[in-house]
Amino acid sequence: MALFEQKRDMLSGSPLYSIGSNRTVLIIGLGNPGKEYDGTRHNVGFAVVDEFAKKNDFPGWVTKKDLKCHLTIHTQGDTRVILCKPTTFMNDSGQAAGAVQKFYRVYNAQTLAVYDELAVEFGNLRIRLGGSDAGHNGVKSLINHLGDDFGRLRIGIGSEISQKTDASDFVLGRFNKKEQETLPLIKNEATTLITKYILNGNLSHKTRSVL
Repeated sequence: MALFEQKRDMLSGSPLYSIGSNRTVLIIGLGNPGKEYDGTRHNVGFAVVDEFAKKNDFPGWVTKKDLKCHLTIHTQGDTRVILCKPTTFMNDSGQAAGAVQKFYRVYNAQTLAVYDELAVEFGNLRIRLGGSDAGHNGVKSLINHLGDDFGRLRIGIGSEISQKTDASDFVLGRFNKKEQETLPLIKNEATTLITKYILNGNLSHKTRSVL
C-alpha cells in the first residue's frame, strides 16, 4: 500500500515547475549503472530509491539521456517528487544532478542525496544538511556541481572488515549474508526518513540505527 495518495505525473519533454502551494523535491540515489554493480555496497543509494519508488507507486523508470540519469516522477499530496539515479557512474554523479536541478528548477534546499558511507557503521543511517564529501567521490562530484548545502541521507556500510580492506574493493563488494538479512530494515528506515523529509522539508541532524 502506498504511503501517499497516488497522483501521477507524466515524464514529458517540458520542465514541471512548482505552482502555487506545490513543492518540488529531488531525491538522488548514488550508484553505478549496470547489472554487475547491483547489490554492491556502493549502490545502496540506488537500492533505497528503488525501494521508495516501489512502496509509493511511482511510474516506471525512464532513461533521460539528455539529463544523464534514470528518472521517475510522482505527486504525493502537494509535493512533486523527482527520483533520480545518475547513469554517469559514481564519480560523475554531479553532472546528472546539476542537469536535473536546472531542467526542473530545483534548488539545494529541495534536494536530498542518498548514498553509502564508510565512516558510518553498518546498520546506522545519518541524515543532515550540508557537510563535506568525507572522501566519497560521488558526493565530491555533487559538491563540485551543486555546492555543499544539499541534504544527505548517509547509509552506513562501515565494519571491522572495511577497516582492514582496501576501500575501493570493499565498497564495490557485495553485502555478506548477515548484512543482506538486515538490508530490508535499512531500506525501510531510509524510506521512512525520506517520507518525513518530503512531508516537512526539514533536515535535523540525527542518527538512526536498525540494529
